Amino acid sequence: MTASACLDGRKLTGMPALHRECRREFGLPYFYGNNISALIDCLSGVRDHDGMSRFVLAANELLDITVTDAELVRQQAPEVLAALEDVVEEVNLRHAETGAPPALRLLLR
Repeated sequence: MTASACLDGRKLTGMPALHRECRREFGLPYFYGNNISALIDCLSGVRDHDGMSRFVLAANELLDITVTDAELVRQQAPEVLAALEDVVEEVNLRHAETGAPPALRLLLR
């Protein structure tokens, strides 16, 4: 099974915009810290039913995170794509450390 989230690359103009879009798309809590560490923490719990995002995944389910207009983001705000790649890598590493399969997959469209 796969759940999906979509980030509109036309809106990802920098790091503040990334956090704004992630808050909206992932349903992050009101106290979300607007930084990469906080995003990693929130998305690490997608299988824990911890209320840190709107997603609750089953044990083998994957959350596909699609970035539309990714080439535009790569040209105008490459730090945004790098940050998203780091988030996915770190969240999946945390899951691997507990013997769980990856939880996130980044798709650039």
